[in-house]
Amino acid sequence: QVQLVESGGGLVQAGGSLRLSCAASGRTFSSYVMGWFRQAPGKEREFVGGINYSGSSTYYTDSVKGRFTISRDNAKNTVYLQMNSLKPEDTAVYYCAAKSSPGIRVVPGNYDYWGQGTQVTVSS
Repeated sequence: QVQLVESGGGLVQAGGSLRLSCAASGRTFSSYVMGWFRQAPGKEREFVGGINYSGSSTYYTDSVKGRFTISRDNAKNTVYLQMNSLKPEDTAVYYCAAKSSPGIRVVPGNYDYWGQGTQVTVSS
């Protein structure tokens, strides 16, 4: 069992940056593949990016490649989402998620645990 708590969301102008954090409870954080998802009003939850157990491998959806970076600190039980060059279309509630099975997956149903989400709003 792991509990996830996101933080760092807020309102930012287009072109700005935000860093989201996701703190996990428990002593086995390094045993989980972590993912970031987002959901805009009226839209389905979509994959943003993911990171493997050690942090040596990441994968991003095309729309955020080159702008967003995922990292993790297993000693601090925390995963991060650094978001640069933000666009209004990045506006959404952002969720972190954990899965115990190997491999970064883009389908939300593959993840076992979810945070409550943090709102990111990008103004034009």
